[in-house]
Amino acid sequence: MRNIYGMTLDELEEYFLSIGEKKFKAIQIFEWLYQKKINNFDEITNIKKSVIDRLKIDFSLERLKTLKVERDVEVNKYLFELPDSERVESVLMRHDYGISLCISSQVGCNMGCAFCESGRLKKVRNLDASEMVLQILQVEEDINERISHVVIMGIGEPFDNYDNFVKFIKIVNNPKGISLGSRHITVSTCGIIPKIKEFSNLPFQVNLAISLHAANNELRNKLMPINKAYPLKDLISEIKKYIAKTNRRVTFEYIMLEGINDKEEDAIELCNLLKGINCYINLIPYNETNNFGYKRSKKSTILKFYDIIKSRGLNVTIRREFGSNISAACGQLRSKKEDL
Repeated sequence: MRNIYGMTLDELEEYFLSIGEKKFKAIQIFEWLYQKKINNFDEITNIKKSVIDRLKIDFSLERLKTLKVERDVEVNKYLFELPDSERVESVLMRHDYGISLCISSQVGCNMGCAFCESGRLKKVRNLDASEMVLQILQVEEDINERISHVVIMGIGEPFDNYDNFVKFIKIVNNPKGISLGSRHITVSTCGIIPKIKEFSNLPFQVNLAISLHAANNELRNKLMPINKAYPLKDLISEIKKYIAKTNRRVTFEYIMLEGINDKEEDAIELCNLLKGINCYINLIPYNETNNFGYKRSKKSTILKFYDIIKSRGLNVTIRREFGSNISAACGQLRSKKEDL
């Protein structure tokens, strides 16, 4: 039985036509699901009972199970259990511009980044669109507030689950659905070039972020195995094509690892790599875990790195830190449970 939260409006319209009903009923269903937030098909009052009974046969409204919520100042971290008992995480962060939610797109990850907790427990499966959508709905239900921004950069590589990711965007961006503006959605990828090319053809102005973390192939090969398949020269070339086609600025994420990628020459190399590209550089203090030997760069080192980039005229920010008192690293809450 399909979970109805994984159906796009177009798919629901096709469904109603296939059972001999008018397709406008799909809009009514979207309104009940995402605006009135029903928990049971019997709550629908403007569709005849015979159709409601058919919906009960063909679709489920099954939710995720909330296993744990860790709360800190301006941040909540959620551990959800999926219908097959697998687990994923979502992280809520409160900003001055609104409330953002970082959601997961896969159970585990096969990208194998050397510093990343998410990839330590390998990919089990992709999330379907409903499991991504429900992360938003259930966090909104928990806080009784609207999520204003969503980032798909939790557990998993979204472009390794591309079809479900696209369905998710269609559902949450629809005005009758969650009605989240494209520019309030950001997807992060480690650099799967064919999917970046596909992504540039989408009719949505969703923001793109690239997990970079090194400015030369030798170091990036060690930190991010994906670089062996899609080396920096090819990745940067594709990003330039993406920007030319979409006229959208790209964010490059750079985790600061002590003694690994945080030296003055690393900053200069990064500037040379990204010079002339319409981008932001987001420096990210590393969230240390017990499972890797990497250490966070010292604050003074991060600030010096920032100053070097700024002095060369590139747009750079240092990511604000959240969750110092909880399992802050992506995938850390799930791996704690799995390691028990």
